[in-house]
Parts: sequence; C-alpha cells; structure tokens
Amino acid sequence: MNQGKLKTFAVEARRELLEKVALQARKIGITEDSINEAIVESSDALIINGRHLSKEERTQRNKLIRRIEETSFEQVMEEAAYTWFNRFVALRFMEVNDYLPTKVRVLSSLDGGNEPDMMKEALSLGLDMDTEKVYEMKLNNQDDELFKFLIIAHCNDLNDYLPFMFGTIEDYTEILFPEGLLNTDSFVRKMTNTEVFPEDDWYEVEIIGWLYQYYISEENERLISAKKAYKPDEIPAVTQLFTPEWIVRYMVQNTIGKQWVEAHPEDRDLIDNWEYYLENTNPSEEEQEELDKLIDSQLKVEDLKCIDPAMGSGHILVYMFEVLREIYIKQGYTNLEIPRLIIENNLYGLDIDERAYQLAAFSVVMKGMKFNNGLLRHIERNGLKLNLVAIEETRDFSEEDIQFLAGETEGRNYEKMYNFIKQFEYAKEIGSLLIIEKFDEEFLRERLEMIKDSELNLLEIGIYDKVISRFETLIKQAELLSKTYDIYVTNPPYLARKYHTPETKKYLEINYDNVKNDLFSSFILSSFKLSKEKGYIGFMTPQVWMFISSYEKLRSNIINNSNISSLIQLEYSGFEAAIVAICTFTFRNITDISKNNLTGEYIKLTDFYGPKNQPIKTKEAIKNPVDYRYTFNQINYKKIPGIPMVYWAKNPILKAFEKGISLGDLIDVRQGLATTDNNRFLRLWWEVEYNNITFTAESVADAKDKNVKWVPYNKGGKRRDFYGNYEYIVNWENDGLEIKETVMKKYPYLKSPGFVVKNTDSYFKESITWSLITASGFSMRYREAGSIFDVAGMSAFSSDKLLLKYILGLMMTKLADYVFDMINPTLNLQAGDFKKMPIYIEENSKDKVAKIIDNSIEISKKDWNNFETAWNFDVIPLIKYQGKSKLIKDSYYNFVNETDNRFNQLKENKVELNRTFINIYELQDELSPEVVDKDITITKIYDETKDIPEEIKGNTYVMTKKEIIHQFISYAVGCMFGRYSLDEEGLIYTGGEFDPTRYKTYKAVENNIIPITSDVYLEDDLVNRFVNFVETVYGKEALEENLVFIAEAVGQKKNETTRDTIHRYFLSDFFKNHSESYKLKGSGARPIYWKFTSGKENAFNCFIYMHRYDKTTISRIRTEYLHDVQQRLETRKIDLDQIMNSDASTTELNKARKEMKTVEKQLAELVTYDEKLRHMADQQIEIDLDDGFNVNYPKFKGLVEKV
Repeated sequence: MNQGKLKTFAVEARRELLEKVALQARKIGITEDSINEAIVESSDALIINGRHLSKEERTQRNKLIRRIEETSFEQVMEEAAYTWFNRFVALRFMEVNDYLPTKVRVLSSLDGGNEPDMMKEALSLGLDMDTEKVYEMKLNNQDDELFKFLIIAHCNDLNDYLPFMFGTIEDYTEILFPEGLLNTDSFVRKMTNTEVFPEDDWYEVEIIGWLYQYYISEENERLISAKKAYKPDEIPAVTQLFTPEWIVRYMVQNTIGKQWVEAHPEDRDLIDNWEYYLENTNPSEEEQEELDKLIDSQLKVEDLKCIDPAMGSGHILVYMFEVLREIYIKQGYTNLEIPRLIIENNLYGLDIDERAYQLAAFSVVMKGMKFNNGLLRHIERNGLKLNLVAIEETRDFSEEDIQFLAGETEGRNYEKMYNFIKQFEYAKEIGSLLIIEKFDEEFLRERLEMIKDSELNLLEIGIYDKVISRFETLIKQAELLSKTYDIYVTNPPYLARKYHTPETKKYLEINYDNVKNDLFSSFILSSFKLSKEKGYIGFMTPQVWMFISSYEKLRSNIINNSNISSLIQLEYSGFEAAIVAICTFTFRNITDISKNNLTGEYIKLTDFYGPKNQPIKTKEAIKNPVDYRYTFNQINYKKIPGIPMVYWAKNPILKAFEKGISLGDLIDVRQGLATTDNNRFLRLWWEVEYNNITFTAESVADAKDKNVKWVPYNKGGKRRDFYGNYEYIVNWENDGLEIKETVMKKYPYLKSPGFVVKNTDSYFKESITWSLITASGFSMRYREAGSIFDVAGMSAFSSDKLLLKYILGLMMTKLADYVFDMINPTLNLQAGDFKKMPIYIEENSKDKVAKIIDNSIEISKKDWNNFETAWNFDVIPLIKYQGKSKLIKDSYYNFVNETDNRFNQLKENKVELNRTFINIYELQDELSPEVVDKDITITKIYDETKDIPEEIKGNTYVMTKKEIIHQFISYAVGCMFGRYSLDEEGLIYTGGEFDPTRYKTYKAVENNIIPITSDVYLEDDLVNRFVNFVETVYGKEALEENLVFIAEAVGQKKNETTRDTIHRYFLSDFFKNHSESYKLKGSGARPIYWKFTSGKENAFNCFIYMHRYDKTTISRIRTEYLHDVQQRLETRKIDLDQIMNSDASTTELNKARKEMKTVEKQLAELVTYDEKLRHMADQQIEIDLDDGFNVNYPKFKGLVEKV
C-alpha cells in the first residue's frame, strides 16, 4: 500500500468533492453569502435559478437550508463532501471484496472497461427502483444521471444492512450529489485505477482508516498551524491520528491476549501468532503468586467486554476482532457464528466524530464479512446490535424538547429527564471523558417507546423529528459510559489545555483537576473508572507524562492503582504523524497495589531513529536478549523524587537516591531575575560603553554604590563547560529601579516585585550555573562574583568553596547526564530537578576534584578570553603567540599547538572526573569514563573543513584556519578604529573622550571612517590600512609571504593578487563574518563596525565604529569620501569616452564600452545615495549606546547594509 499515493488521492478527493457539492448548492440558489428566494410554481414544485425542483427536491432543499442555519454553509458542505466520500470508499471496498448484495460492481468493471458493471446490468440489478426510468436514461445516453440514480438506489438498498453508512438518500446529501464522477479525472476514476491502487490494497479494511486519516490531513495541518483554541466542530480533525498497525497489535495482544492467556494457559500457543506479546517469562515465585491472585480462570470469551472510547475509524476495534476471533476458534466456535458474537458481545466504542463512527462501524462489519460472507444477509433478516456510538450532545435542546421527552412540564419525570439531557450539553467536546450521573434507564426506554407509539400533533412532529433519534443515541451512550470493561484500549486525542474550548476547560477542572492540562492525560485517569478491577488497559500517548513534574500526580495514580505490565518508549521521530515523542503501554487496573511486588517489561527505542525502525527493534527485543529491554519493579519508581518513569535505572543509582543527600539539602539552588522585557533591559556587553559597566560588584548594595547602569547578567547560553558564556548585561541602575517599576505596572496585584525579581540576596555572588535548556547535554560553569543571574541561567550557591567545586566536578561527568535524564529527560532542566540530584560526599576525593576543577576553569577561561567577544579579551592570539617569528604562519601554528594542548588536558580532566565519580557511585557496569572530542567545549583548530574528523563534527567550538584569520582581520580593523591598540592590551576605546596618543605604533583613523570601493583603491582605504597593519606587526621583509598566507586562508581565487583577494574579502565578506562573530542565538547579530553602502553596484562603501559615531559622521562620509569617489568616476568616464571615440582596437573598444556601463550605473547609484546621505546628514542624528544596536542601527536604514 503506497501511503504517499493514498494521501495525495484523499486530499485531492476532498478538494474535488467540496467544490462539487458547493456547485450543486449554488444551482439551487444556495451560496455561502446568500439563499435565493424560490418561485412557487405549484404545491408540488419550485423554480430556482430556472431549474424546476420536484416535491422531493424541495423537501431536501429545505432540510439543507435548516442545517445551514443550525451550523454554517462551510460545515454543511464539509459534511456532504465527507458523506459522499465515505460512501464511495465503502462501495469500492465492497465491490472489490465481492460483498455487495447485488454481486455487481458499481464503480468499476470486472473486465477493466470504463463503464461500471452496474450501468451495463442496470435493468437486472434486482433493486427497488423505477426500471422504466432506468430504461429511459439508458436509451437517451444519460450516463451521469443514470450513474447518480443507480448509486442512490444502491445506497438505499444498503441501508437495510449498513444504515450507519448508507442512510436512506432522502436528505439534503442527495440534492448535493456531485456531478462529473464518470469523467476520467474524477476521484472515482482515480480510486478505481488499478495501476495507482492495485485491488490487493482493498482486501484489508485498514485502507478505510488510512483514507479517512489522509482525507482530514489537510484540515488537520491547517488547524494545527493556526495555534488557537479550537471550535467544537474542529476538534475531530485536529485530534485524530491513525494509530500505526504495529502499535495497535502491541496494545491488543498485551491486553486482550494477555488477559486470555493468563486465564487460560492451555491456549498459550496463541502467542505464536502474536509477535508483539511482551511478558516476563521468568517471574520470581513471589511475583507469580501475586499474579495468580489477579487471574480469573473462569473467564469466558463471550463475556470479555472491550472498549475503545476514542475509536476514530475503528482501527483498534478491527484488530480486537482478529484476536477475539482467534480465541473464539480455540473455544470451538465456527466462522459463521463468530462475527456476530464479537460485534454484539465484545466490541464497544465511542467517538465525537460522526464520520469516524460511520467508518468504524463499517470496518467492524466488513471484518466480519471476511470470515462470514453471509453476514449482510443475516443482518438484513435479524438486524445487528452494534455497541458503537457517535456521541451526541444536547446544547440545542430547548425546554420544550425536554418537556416533550419527559411527557410533562414539571414533576419527577421532568426532573429525571432534565438532568439526563443536560449532562450531554457539551458532549461533542468532552466526549468519552463524560462522567455519567446515575440515571433511570428503564424510565428512559419506556419514554422512548411510548413516544414512538404515540399519535403526535403537528408541533410534536417537528420536535420528534429533531430529537427522537438523538434521544435514542443519548440512552445508548449513557449506557456505554456507565459500564465497566475488561479491556480498555485507545489512542486518545492529544490536545493541550490552551486549545480547549471554555466548556472543556471548566469540565476538566471540576472532574479531572490533577490531569486537566491535556486531553490524553484525562483519558488515562478516566480509564480507571471505565475498567473493571483487574482489567487490562492499553494506551498510545505522548511520553511527556512519564517524566515532567506537571504529570507527577498522574504517575502517582498509575503506580498506586495499577500494575504497568509493559511499556515501549519510541524514539522522538518514531511516529511521523505526531509532532511529539510517543510511548505505548499496557497496565492492569488494581485498586490497591501498594502491597504487590510486580514487575513490568519495558523497551527503550530512543536510540533507533525513524518510524520504520520502531517495530523492527521491538520484535528484536521480544525475541532476543538486548540491552534496550528492561524488567523493572514499579515499587522502585517511588525511590526517585518526582516519580519519573526511569525503568532503566539500575540498583546502584536507586541506592544513591535512597542513601545519598539531595543536592538541594547541600547548597542553595536558585532561580534568578525575570526582567519582563529583555529587549528593553538586556544588552550584549559590547553594545554599550565599557566604562558604564561594573564587573566587580559583590552585593546589591555594592552595585548601587558603584553608580553605573549596567552589570553582568548570567542568562544561560549554549553548552559550555567550566567557564564562559559571559555575554549579557542588564540595566541595574539605581538598584534595578526601572525593572522593579515595570514589574509592578505589569502585575499590579503584587505587593512587591520579589515574585519576578527573585532571590536578590544571591545577586553578584560566586556560583555554579547551568542553562535551562540542555538540548546538547548538561553543562555547568563556574561563575565569578559580580553577576545577576536569570531564570534561564539558574545558579547554585554555597559559602563552602570546596563543596561548590566538588559539586561542579560531579556535574561535569557522565553521571550528571545519566541521572538528569532520569529526573527530567526533557530539554528543560529546572531548579527543582537539579535539587533532586543524589550526592555522595567522599571526603578523600574533595581535594583531588578541586584541583581538577581549578585547572579546568583556568583552561576554559583562557580559551574564552582569546576572542573579542570576551570582556577580558586582551590581544589576538596570532599576535600573542608570535614569539620571535615574523611569519603569521608560525603564529598560527603556535596557537594551534596551544589550543591542542589545552583541549587534550581538558579532555583528560573530564575523563578523570568521570572515573572518580563513577567509582564513588559504583556505576562501572553502566558508564565508561571515556570522553569523545565532540563533548569538549573549548577551541580545537583544523586547517580546513575537510580535515575535521567525523568524531568531533557537531562540536561548535571547532574552528578552521579561515576563521582564525577572520578573527585576526577583525582585530586589525579594531586597531584601525581605536577599539584596540598595539601599544596596550585589552579594550582602549568604547566611548567617551578619544585619546589619539594611545596609538603610537599603529595610528587609529582620525575621523572614524574607512572607505572601500569596488575597484578604486584609495590611499586610506581598508586594504591599504590592513596591509600597513600586517607590516607593522610582522615587519616589511615578510609582508608579501604573510599576505599570501592570509589570502589563501580567506579563499584566494585563480588570477587574483593577494591584495585583490583581501580587497574582495573586505568588500563582500568582512561585514557578514563580523556580524556572525558578534551574534548570539536568541539575540541576533549586533555588529560594532557598521558598513555604509550605496547599493548593489558597490560604487561606494565605508565602515565606521559605532562607539565613535557622532552627529557629524554622516556629513563627513558624504563630503570627505563620497564626493571624492564621484569625481574619480567622472574622470574615468571621460577617459573611457575618449577611448570609445578613438581608433583603438575592437577588444579595447568592447572593454571600454563594458566598463562605461558599469561606471554609469555606479554614478547613478551615487547620485541617489548622495541625496540619502544629505537628507540624513541634515538631521544630525545622534545615537545613545545604551539603546543598543537594535535601536540605533535601524536609524540608518537605507544607508547601511542589512544585517
């Protein structure tokens, strides 16, 4: 079965049907915008848009109008489209499998011809229809009319067998019958094309479910992408997912199958056919004794009640049928009697979606037909009791409707009827989660029969038509929701609380308060109420409930009231239809399991990528010993704080949780400041004036005394071990007054800002810190005193520095990932999770660990400070490691050697920390001390990308020679602008009074402007200044060799001189690379050297340093540089004109003409740019560095290059 083709077909079929039924509505004067008045011709007919409507069509049109008034035009068209889609799909399935009572194909021909067989044999079908009309249509070659007539006749005939799918065609769906279905491009023709869909695809009823899933997929995707609370009629489309076949088999085999085989071990050979049957084949004697107490050896298959309360199109019910049939066969029943027994005795289901109900009922009966081809005739004679319901609601039931059903306007019967009806008011939203109040079923059924047998007046007939069939359904759904079941298996809807309707939110708050945040978790809790004591329950759900804190009460409920018999945790991409990670599990409902000592079987598929791998690896784990299958006693869950479902936890770590000290009892773990507006209050430190930041505050009071605006802010950041991520600063002027005032304005109900401005007593203290998001593994750093910390840069504090280092050492081991993956395997590691870490303090190891930590911090700190974006940066490494050599090449390799040594030492440190703590926790059998290069978070340099080994790819700290040269060039530009100086280390100028005397060895540009043009080399342009810088640092003798090294590193092209390469780099790549270097995830690029550019012709470009900008800068760019370039280009234009008017060679003339076009474009560009500069210069724009890049840079939009 080609799923891709099925999806394409179903999506296109829906579009076609929606278009065609809307066209039919338009023909009878009904559109989305209006309903045309009809012209009455007689008592039996109408004229609409020139079309005569019969009495029957008039009735259908009126029903259509009423339905549109009740709902909407769009919803009614959707209903009509899916009704016809379901019917045609059902007809196709039945004709291929020869299940049609007429035994004649209705959509295709057995001989492969284009004309359906029913049209050839129209006069001999044996259907209750007007044969003279058929004869007339055949005679007049009215093929489309005949096709419609015969399809409707078939539907009416099939109503006797399958009324849920083929209602008598007298409602509005007939008048909306889509035209053109015999056309070669219609969905009916595509569906019957055996080259696209071989008939083998139609032999299994599962195709019905797949087609339905794909039919609603486009609407599903549209609704999900809308990210809003859904309307009731949208809930089915957004929540229904077709359960993968292998998961259905797993759930049913381990519920129905297990219940039966445990009760009847003589039938264990059934397991041979159940490839996903999962059991502990070697339970302890004690466990076996407890299991024996749960088994009902008198269990009869006829009494086994099985429900899917969110049945969708019936996929689970169909496989339940298969397993039950195998059991019936074992009990001596025949195929002739088994289908009816299963359908009437064993299978129960509900769904809020009428479409899904139709297909589920159809699928179950068709499954029966597979084993008893005479089932339909049996149904025709004797009927069929289907225990499946499309849930009804009663929000539109009026007081008169309830009085009519009660038979009185007040009194005891009225009260009983009112209470019964009202509980279903929003049932289409709440579905099977409804908790049914006790009701008098005998009274309700008596009223139903009494009403059916009564003579009614005209008013009562109207009410009867509206409510009677729905009342019958209400009784049935109340009955189903009041029962308890031996087996409960479902794939429930996944819908988070923010998408719930107000009514659903309210209902869940009242009835499912502990699990109200998602529908699936409410279904898990509901399953206990719908299941019998010792009954089996099976689910497929998002796996989030297994771990995160908000589901702890649900986990507690499951562990305290059931035995989890099996669970399979899928890999994150293991189910392609879901956007969340999935698990599937089975458990037995046991009211009090506290004294039981039962295990469960678990399979962990998280290391096996993709949907195809999941069933393969599951079967492998069931058949063979593998290291990803576990037997786990659920009593052990309670040993771990928060009760996470860490079934892979071994005894040593369980012992650690029992015997160790919780981290939160040793050190203070804190969440920090939430500014409420990061764009307003945070900056990257290089955006503002350096002297307006204090890096040395030791307390809140000390920071206030220093009287500066900015202080360092610990905001988490990307993975970095031991030291680093010093990037952000926060506005803490006047003790954070502006932030505090903002908090109080935003949350006026707070008495103080302390709820948001948290834990101020810990601000500026030395700490260890980690990032909230741990996508690439847990990472912790030492944080020097002087910072405020953020909610995403959570921190821990202790006055015991030795203890703090010991904890940091532990957190830098594999053990931390191992444990935190148990406590919270999601990407967000909260302070509460961190506190739960069990700590063994081994006094003999404290000093050893502290020395390793000191060394690791020192290594990481030196590495961090090698780059300009560190506020303690002093000088670029290619100068720092120059030694006596005059070659930049030697400086480069000296730096490479230094980084290699640091890298290797840090790796050795991590290995030793691993070894130490693995031994302390006795986890030698679980964890290895070895560390991969990918997990070392300091610089590692390779000459070229192709040299990077596979094992380190993905490490974001890997650099190449090219990137190191980029850094060198950026530093050179910094020296040109005076940010740095060759005479002093560190930052020299970031605002304030500029002192030119600090730049003696290499002078900084005086006017803060450095030009570069496309092909005009100016004396003071970037290229010449850079060449001069290289000569100043390394000497004149080696200048050309050094320029060659630089040019090759940045990508010298053939036939380029070194200076041409450097010129191209500055013109095209420098600003892009500079912006990337000064970019932080979540904050974007915030470059400090700004590129002013005239446009795509590159006629004029220059750079300025944002910290030296003043209100005259724009004017000076224009008058001192732009006009000079204009003059040079005008002169060049004259020279070219002379060449073009000379007797120069053809080659020279062509070259001159080509260049002339470029010059003319550049001059035109400069005229436009000159006007923009003049306009901006006249405004004398000022910038405030404290406003940051994102406020200041846009002021020059149209003059500067986009970032």
